[in-house]
Amino acid sequence: MSTYKIVVSFSQRRLYLYENNHLKKSYPVGIGKILSRTPAGDFIIVNKQPNPGGPYGAMWMGLSKRHYGIHGTNNPASIGKRVSKGCIRMYNHDVLELASIVPLGTHVFIRS
Repeated sequence: MSTYKIVVSFSQRRLYLYENNHLKKSYPVGIGKILSRTPAGDFIIVNKQPNPGGPYGAMWMGLSKRHYGIHGTNNPASIGKRVSKGCIRMYNHDVLELASIVPLGTHVFIRS
């Protein structure tokens, strides 16, 4: 049985997907603005919602910290920047790929 984990690096603005502690994939991300920082810490993916509407792009994956998640975007130019209200933004094709791989309960480690 595979065990997945996600590590998000603020400084590199990248999300790293590990399978059995081996790096499987890396994705560019957008993170929270200075005044609405993405929270650092250890969380889990608690829900998934395809096509949630609004600015969330093609997929929403909610974290165990209420109101925060990993999601797509309707503004691809925002990837790689500090622009969100605290969530982790991904290109729509990347978040769809990630959501198809990781199950609910996947650990997400967000670091500076």
